[in-house]
Amino acid sequence: MSKPENAVLDATERLFLERCGDEVLASANAGSWSGEFWDELAAFGLPMALVSEDQGGLGLSMGDAYGIAQLCGQFAVPLPVVETMLANWLLTLAGLPARDGPQCLLFEGLSVINPTGGRRLVGTCPTVPWGRNCAPVAWVQDAELSYVVALDKSQGEVAEGINIANEPRDALTIDADMTGQNVAVCAVDPALTERCAALRCVQMAGAMATIGEMSIAFAMEREQFGRPLAKFQAIQQSLAVLAEQVALASVAAQMASGAVSASSVQTLAIASAKARVGEAAGDVAATAHQVHGAIGFSEEYRLHYFTRRLWSWRDEFGNETSWFEQIGRAIAKAGPDRLWSELTEI
Repeated sequence: MSKPENAVLDATERLFLERCGDEVLASANAGSWSGEFWDELAAFGLPMALVSEDQGGLGLSMGDAYGIAQLCGQFAVPLPVVETMLANWLLTLAGLPARDGPQCLLFEGLSVINPTGGRRLVGTCPTVPWGRNCAPVAWVQDAELSYVVALDKSQGEVAEGINIANEPRDALTIDADMTGQNVAVCAVDPALTERCAALRCVQMAGAMATIGEMSIAFAMEREQFGRPLAKFQAIQQSLAVLAEQVALASVAAQMASGAVSASSVQTLAIASAKARVGEAAGDVAATAHQVHGAIGFSEEYRLHYFTRRLWSWRDEFGNETSWFEQIGRAIAKAGPDRLWSELTEI
């Protein structure tokens, strides 16, 4: 990572430290859209992180932008920052102009129909992150062509929903014209499932790092029977397990971010990372709540902002079972003579 990109990450971390506190998290948890916070992030340029500088963006590489995603997880940022970064990357990949407003990606449940008068994009996309607040960017295949479509918020009918963390996960029903300047043919498969899975990996690793720090600090400060919890062997063992899983998640997230570039993805590496990070998420959340005891389940204490996101994110863009099945099918297809080489190449 170059020095300018380090400066971007340092400045992003300072911004999150100053602005993404308990008040913002509690407001988002109650269902409010953090519009003022989003405006600050947009003014800083985060939605345009993957857009080239000559197009008004920050010009970060795909791998370096994942550092921003990790910070979003580390601070439980309750806004579609990573989704908008990737949506703008997709728009510019197809030759369409980027947008600095909040955006969501649609790439499941859509199809192209050809009624009299031209093509239309139709379908329903389930569990879209922040769908009610965002302008959609759709990717859809039709025969041998694939299209990117920049939609307005008014072009989608929203059925609101939430995940365990109270983040919006809405169903968007689309019926939109595809004959205007908002449509472009995409020359390559953008591999959106893999890219989104990798983003969730690094977000989850960031959240787990915060959970680990909170658990250690709590055990050092909280006293029982006249001494800190951290002095009890059972608590020390739990903290050791937690630290191990946080470290494993960090390594897996690094593998996921390294498996992604602007032009390609390494599917099996991302599959391995998402599955391993998902397993770690369950262990980290459970162990952190054991260490914290009853206070960890209280709404006033901030631990739940991170653990509930872990429980939600581990199922998004493929859970452990689906990714392990994909790895198994790929290795079986390669044949027994390729077993060791396939495993070591991941």
